[in-house]
Amino acid sequence: MAYRYVFGPVMSGRLGRSLGLDLLGGHICSMDCVYCEVGATRNLTLERRPYVSAAAILKELAAWKAEGLDTPDAVTLGGLGEPTLNSDMAEIIAGARALFPDTVIAVLTNATLMTDPQVRRELALADAVLPSMDSLVEAEFAAINRPCPGVTPQGVAQGLLAFRQEFTGKIFLEILLAKGINDSDENLGRLKTFCQQLAPDRVDVVTMTRPGTVKGTHPVDGAVLSRWRKALGAGKARTGERGEPEAGTLDEARTIEFVQASLARRPQTVLQLAQALGASPHTVRAAVEALERTGGIVARTDRGETYYHGSGHILEA
Repeated sequence: MAYRYVFGPVMSGRLGRSLGLDLLGGHICSMDCVYCEVGATRNLTLERRPYVSAAAILKELAAWKAEGLDTPDAVTLGGLGEPTLNSDMAEIIAGARALFPDTVIAVLTNATLMTDPQVRRELALADAVLPSMDSLVEAEFAAINRPCPGVTPQGVAQGLLAFRQEFTGKIFLEILLAKGINDSDENLGRLKTFCQQLAPDRVDVVTMTRPGTVKGTHPVDGAVLSRWRKALGAGKARTGERGEPEAGTLDEARTIEFVQASLARRPQTVLQLAQALGASPHTVRAAVEALERTGGIVARTDRGETYYHGSGHILEA
């Protein structure tokens, strides 16, 4: 079957081979981050509703499992926007666990809705929650994350601290740095104090490795990244590089379908796609070239690497 809401697996530095669930079905989010790899937010909102029903997502997930492909390391709720906006999230987590009882069920979140006790209760049903917190300096937070009106870094931080007291699973905090935007010493000092309070199971300090939404947004250099990682006690993130994978079992048509669905959510190179799908680079290259010919995907070169993304990926000047 053709998948609209199940995509990947994609390689995750924190979760391994992660099978994604898109809970929004579109670019719907409570932030419009300048670095976002899935493109600009079309609907900036804090409204919770069933943007994609649990029934539709779980039907696809059951079909994916029935194909008999290799079990992923994680099933991850995320997609084209902020998954906690979907009011069916609790049902989706429960359904994913029923289908994959021995697999980590994870949620990627920008943590903006953790101010809501109901959202925190639903998130606590997952095995791992991967929140982001890029700056505790108001001006920097506004510049890099461009949130809905009323969302403040202090409010998000307090929501995360409350969640830490209620959640027995793993919290993997991510901080993404963009050059000249949120890499100040003031932010580093505030985040250091915050990490000591939150005590996450893992801290990842990263910078841009894929094209973002706003052109001219640049990664920090290695020295800055190393200094922040040392100050925050961050472990080196796994790159997901496993060398050249063995040839997978997907036929040409299914490979094209899986590649297109994956690139609709995340720009990737041919090698990244091959690693995630367990297919040979040659097979993936053929799928990419076929999709380029039909206009289904677009190539973009960034810092010497060629990334492919869905033709609907929105960029700003």
